[in-house]
Amino acid sequence: MAEAQELKHLLLETNDEFRELASKHHQLDDRLVELESKHYLSDAEQVEEVTLKKRKLHLKDRMEAILRDHLNAAAPNQMTA
Repeated sequence: MAEAQELKHLLLETNDEFRELASKHHQLDDRLVELESKHYLSDAEQVEEVTLKKRKLHLKDRMEAILRDHLNAAAPNQMTA
């Protein structure tokens, strides 16, 4: 688990795609917090909330795929080390 966290930090520093995905994920999260703080959402805001959640999940899935790819690429190297 600590290895995955370290890899996330490394990817944030070195991988442009991962960094961009993480940034977009954070922006969507900020907007969702704004929407969730309201007592009432208009119909348009409700649709936006659902759409943002789906987009956020898609970004997270892509980030996880990048992490998995890097972990799998590192695994053979660890066996030979």
